[in-house]
Amino acid sequence: MQSLNRTVRVTARSALIGVVTLIFLAPFYIMLRNSLMDSQGITSPHWTWWPSTLHWENFTSLFSDPTLHMAEGLRNSLIVALISAPLSTLFASAAGYAFARIPLPGRGFLLALIMATMMIPGSATFVPTFIVVGSLGGVNTLWGIIAPGLFNPFAVLLFRNFYLRFPKELEEAGRLDGLGWLGLYRRVALPSSVAMLASLGALAFIDSWNAFLWPLVVGQDPGSWTAQIALSNFLTAQTINLPGLFAGAVVTIAPLVVMFLVAQRYIVEGIATSGLKG
Repeated sequence: MQSLNRTVRVTARSALIGVVTLIFLAPFYIMLRNSLMDSQGITSPHWTWWPSTLHWENFTSLFSDPTLHMAEGLRNSLIVALISAPLSTLFASAAGYAFARIPLPGRGFLLALIMATMMIPGSATFVPTFIVVGSLGGVNTLWGIIAPGLFNPFAVLLFRNFYLRFPKELEEAGRLDGLGWLGLYRRVALPSSVAMLASLGALAFIDSWNAFLWPLVVGQDPGSWTAQIALSNFLTAQTINLPGLFAGAVVTIAPLVVMFLVAQRYIVEGIATSGLKG
């Protein structure tokens, strides 16, 4: 009887996981399906599971149309994400270690200020940030898109929680070798936080790649557009090119899918070891 109940539970759990997986994958399937169809097939009232004729020209037209700037957008998004993700993660790691270990005067007050910045809506700081970046010549530049996102207070708190649980015995061994705070962080703490670095780095990469409003305002010239800005051209046109829109969505989301598949284990492990688990 117990084995039968266990079989029923396992079967029900597997069926539930399968249903949830199908629901999760349904938007990706529809997006890929529509990207390989023509406009008549997408808007047709008769549903087809897969197009009889694959229109690969929907993808080639993305890069042949000079008004879309899709190739430049993908390049700029890659540059922004590859610079912003590691730098913001490294800065958060260093700040988190300082708050967790270094006995600085006023450390609690500074930590409270960092936590307070998380309660300020982005709309309240958007215009002042743009004024500062514009006065420094950051409009229509990639560094103007990157710089404001290099500080992540949430990541600082995660790293602080992680380093609070870090074994002090390892640091004491490093002190016997004559290491100071910087040496302890660089040679002991940082190499031991690879999971956290990878998980938060992956999340920062996804966040940088998906950013829209700030790159739209700062990158006014087509040469500084990101992939999301180039993709928005399909929505602002008088006539919406549905096949091109879905093809562009597939192209822009593909790096994120690859990133998630590669880093999903690190994301789960990093969050689990950040001190937030119950």
